[in-house]
Amino acid sequence: MSAKRNKDSIQPELPIPGAQPAAPVEPSPPAAAGGNGADHVVAEAIEAAVVHKPFDPKKLEVGLHTRVDRGFLDYASYVIRDRAIPNLADGLKPVQRRILWALHEKDDGRFIKVANVVGHTMQYHPHGDASIGDALVVLANKRYLIEGQGNFGNIFTGDPAAASRYIECRLTELARTEVFNDSITDFIPSYDGRNQEPVTLPCKLPLNLMLGTEGIAVGLSARILPHNFPELLEAQIAILKKQPFKCLPDFATGGLMDARDYQDGKGSVKVRAKIKTKDESTVVIKEIPPTTTTESLIASIEDAVQKGKLKVKSINDFTSEDVEIEIRCHAGVDTEKLIDALYAFTDCEITIASRIVVIKDNRPVELTVSEILRENTDQLVAILKRELELREQQLLDELHYRTLERIFIEERIYKLIEKCKTNEAVLASVYEGFKPFKKELIREIADADVEKLLQVRIRRISLFDINKHREEMEKTKAELDETRKNLKGLTKYVIGHLEALLEKYAKIYPRLTTKSARHEEVDVKAVAFKSFKVAYDRETGYVGYKVSGEEFKLECTKFDKILLVFKDGTYKVSELPEKMFVGQELFYCGLPDREKIFTCAYTDREASYLKRFTFGGTILNKAYSCIPEKSRILYFAPDTPKILYVRYKPAPHQKVSQQTCVPEQVEVKSPKTRGRQISIKDISSVTAEPTRGWDDSAATTKIVFA
Repeated sequence: MSAKRNKDSIQPELPIPGAQPAAPVEPSPPAAAGGNGADHVVAEAIEAAVVHKPFDPKKLEVGLHTRVDRGFLDYASYVIRDRAIPNLADGLKPVQRRILWALHEKDDGRFIKVANVVGHTMQYHPHGDASIGDALVVLANKRYLIEGQGNFGNIFTGDPAAASRYIECRLTELARTEVFNDSITDFIPSYDGRNQEPVTLPCKLPLNLMLGTEGIAVGLSARILPHNFPELLEAQIAILKKQPFKCLPDFATGGLMDARDYQDGKGSVKVRAKIKTKDESTVVIKEIPPTTTTESLIASIEDAVQKGKLKVKSINDFTSEDVEIEIRCHAGVDTEKLIDALYAFTDCEITIASRIVVIKDNRPVELTVSEILRENTDQLVAILKRELELREQQLLDELHYRTLERIFIEERIYKLIEKCKTNEAVLASVYEGFKPFKKELIREIADADVEKLLQVRIRRISLFDINKHREEMEKTKAELDETRKNLKGLTKYVIGHLEALLEKYAKIYPRLTTKSARHEEVDVKAVAFKSFKVAYDRETGYVGYKVSGEEFKLECTKFDKILLVFKDGTYKVSELPEKMFVGQELFYCGLPDREKIFTCAYTDREASYLKRFTFGGTILNKAYSCIPEKSRILYFAPDTPKILYVRYKPAPHQKVSQQTCVPEQVEVKSPKTRGRQISIKDISSVTAEPTRGWDDSAATTKIVFA
């Protein structure tokens, strides 16, 4: 319009209560040549139609707000379900499913140009050829479903694949036999309505865990780590046999894996490069962790060298089909220490978090590895049952038709139609001819059966061999009996199916990542130079690496923390102090260890107790207590001594003045546990060695902890 609206006008279609309705706006006559024509409206008419309201920033325009919310939710839902997150049913993202379906449609056993596959997939996938080509290369490099020919890149070096017009691919035999079955596939129209694409593929493989995937959607992300195919088959067999099972990740780049924190797919794994010592001054990296390449790994090593964390003389990359990175160190540097430093300061050790999110029943859900496998196994049973039922019906139809064909030819029913002049008469004569043989038929004859019989050629009738026909019937009946037997023993049949796959593919897909119970913890403080000596001066009450004391001399790095335990049972973990006042009641000073076992004897006003415990996790500089209030520590030391020597204070009528006990009899618990009672007598000392005055000749009884 040529005239502008007033800036203060909001929602002119909503009248103010009590106000008179605005007069209708009359459009101006067509403008002369050079004007705006019928779209021209005079300014006065616009001003008359506008309802003026004062602007209130607190009030939002409801229509626009709702539309934005709805649009955002639609977009988020679309990205989650149709782009980023795989489906539980077949373990595939939409682009992967469409690529496989396009390959299935074009499959003739020969290699096909990737460019042709990409073009065919674009009939189903509306997001361009780049995303399709990249996804196809990723699937081909995972080896299970697509076989590639040509340069599909290098997962070790990170080199990209050649252009799609230069490389070829085809479905693997595993994909042909275990992923597709058009008879039981549900279809929906493609995005433009010109084609039909599968909702999900009737996949009999646990592809979610086989392939692994990463997906980032709107407010949601998934990271499913790849697992070893034969081990997944073994786990499915264990599920069907109701036996325990455990599956761990397996990466194409190999490496050494510590999966103690994997927690059935809800935790993380640590993966290290496999490093071997070549000679006194050279180490060779033979396998690398996933998510890294030789280029990124070398970059992280060079960065650590620049920061002074490593002492490396040279780095040479000889990687081709296998990884080989040669690292030479300076003279005098121990190669074992260099390997530890590589794990501590470079990408030779990484931690990968796992979060299994899949689309189930059109909604995103978070599951564990066990839950995914159980769902996949239930689906496998359902698919195989459906295939058996379809095969049973096909065999019944085949037997029915063969029976009709034999009777039609042997009993010369075809002779009855020679004099018929109409189609209705032909049908009626065939039905009439089969009436005497109803007992021989598997089911009632239908019009479709008659139409099929009428298409039998004269050559077939003249050369009909009854003996050959009977043999074929017997084979069909035997196959039908076998199919029905498999349906009755479905679980056994499914186990046999899995065992056949396992026998065929176990050697083709061996485990590449070595499982280890636990990595030796190598962190910064383990390989850093220990240049700090922490000591405690009881006279002044100070502790730190700038204190000249004689107690608790600890060699530390600047990354270490220290554990302080006092006589009243309080303890805390502190940063490495230069000089910190703690008083004269410090009982123990050492490096904290969550799993380290400590032995403690303490007394309160009523009795004395012994306990063993681990400190576990603590908050830095927060005070805790490992014994009850108003208690006092008698003995405190790391580890568990073989024997403790207990001496009692002299008392009237006291017959026993000394005893021994075995701390191993006390179970390990938390710091707050009360422990086992030693005695109600007053104790003068508890030591790990006999004290001065200990009477070896006297009969010493042992304290037994029940």
